[in-house]
Amino acid sequence: MSEPKDKTVALNVRLKPSESSAHPRATNYTNVGVAQGIAYLDFGFIEPALLGAIAKTAKDGQAVPKGIDGQLVTRVAMGVDVLARLHQQIQQVLVGLQDARQPKLKS
Repeated sequence: MSEPKDKTVALNVRLKPSESSAHPRATNYTNVGVAQGIAYLDFGFIEPALLGAIAKTAKDGQAVPKGIDGQLVTRVAMGVDVLARLHQQIQQVLVGLQDARQPKLKS
């Protein structure tokens, strides 16, 4: 007897916003950590002026701070299987963006 193979099925999913998710949040920093089979994705925001000041300091050859403070926007916890699917989706988006940027050759 053969065992069934894992099969991916495409479904149309519509997520309805909750009150806290109804408005998009700006992030410019991410960090991913894994502990006990759960991936934790932290999305944060660091003031762009601070990043610019640090870049200028480094360019001028001065010492840069060992760390900076930012604002945690949200933390998402997911199983590593969901993280793997997210990785696939992100890769597909990036490939699509890259393909859209390349000029089309006339035949």
